[in-house]
Amino acid sequence: MTHVEHGGRGGDLAAVQQDHWQHTYADHPGMYGDQPSSPARHAADAFRAAGAREVLELGAGHGRDALYFAREGFTVRATDFSATGLEQLRKAAEQQGLADRVRAEIHDVRDPLPLPDASVDAVFAHMLLCMALSTQEIHALVGEVRRVLRPGGAFVYTVRHTGDAHYGTGLAHGDDIFEHGGFAVHFFDRGLVDALAEGWTLREVDPFEEGDLPRRLWRVTQSLPSSTS
Repeated sequence: MTHVEHGGRGGDLAAVQQDHWQHTYADHPGMYGDQPSSPARHAADAFRAAGAREVLELGAGHGRDALYFAREGFTVRATDFSATGLEQLRKAAEQQGLADRVRAEIHDVRDPLPLPDASVDAVFAHMLLCMALSTQEIHALVGEVRRVLRPGGAFVYTVRHTGDAHYGTGLAHGDDIFEHGGFAVHFFDRGLVDALAEGWTLREVDPFEEGDLPRRLWRVTQSLPSSTS
């Protein structure tokens, strides 16, 4: 496998992807619609079962899931590296009377999360971990999620996996990253899912399909040990 260049912020794959998402959200406002994803519905139940009140969403985009969590009674901190997507989220939150429950912030997940240790109840990431991130960056990000979660906190994420029809096709960037239609995806094998769960309680790894291709994904639910266990 070739090395995926992510150093710096100019001209690398992740920077190109950021620009691509900016233009995509600008050209297709609300591109995913206003209904929550099925993983978000699952996550809301898992978060309630864990006693969560505050949710951090990574890669929130234009906010269909962040707004759903807010409607379900959670306080949401929604992050994305697309200012365009987040502006659409802010406007929708205001229109739906949810502005006091949703805080939208620009953040690149290659950088440390701008949060104190053990400061959030739950974290949600729908297809964020399988973006143009190297395996090393994915491990670092999950380490940051672990740092900011409180004991007993829940983490629900989804990723496209190596059984997907697009895996191994298109423009190869190395490290199981393949690009189609301008979108680069890091496809996960089960070994990577298990490695990311080390030190966690792995609750579920559920396969599901989404979209017209269809995309094949895993929905992973894991939690930190509680301080009393």
